[in-house]
Amino acid sequence: MTAILSRTRVRAMLVVAATERELALLEGLDTFCCGIGPVEAALQTARVLEERKPDFVVQAGIAGSRTLEPPALVLGSETVYCDVIDPGSSYPRIEHTRPDAALLERARAALPEAHVLPIATCGKVGAGTDYDVEAMEGFGVLRACELAGVPAVELRAISNSPDEADRANWRFDDAFAALASALQRLAISCPGVRGDSRRSP
Repeated sequence: MTAILSRTRVRAMLVVAATERELALLEGLDTFCCGIGPVEAALQTARVLEERKPDFVVQAGIAGSRTLEPPALVLGSETVYCDVIDPGSSYPRIEHTRPDAALLERARAALPEAHVLPIATCGKVGAGTDYDVEAMEGFGVLRACELAGVPAVELRAISNSPDEADRANWRFDDAFAALASALQRLAISCPGVRGDSRRSP
């Protein structure tokens, strides 16, 4: 029976987020908690792609912005790994990755209110100073998906300004709610998506 179910399971959308709090409000969607930071996110995402073989991935979570008010939604037009940018170095490195173009268009149609902007990936809050939006896992997840040939896109809900040191002022609950609503709408808009309520181990 297990073998039959494995062969017939509908592969669909996998939501990857750094923390369980970002996944807590999602019902009926396939989710995975990849851990915090770009390196852990990349390693864990590579593992789960091999295990679950999703049709596509949405890297989702909260983010900081100095220009957008919470709980604005943002779709990444590209993801920039700020930690490795070094204009003075001649050594080649991969600093940017982009979402699957067709998947981004589907996401834009499902979430017309979302801003479409570059999203910085940085290992420390406030390090993405050259970009309007920053988070910590996008590059790791999207790069892992790119190497595995799995379409992916980054979706963020703004919770705070990176310059706000008092995290009691970060609007976590509003951002989590906006993110959950957006993901449910995105799932409905994607034909063939069937969540099976599995959670990360």
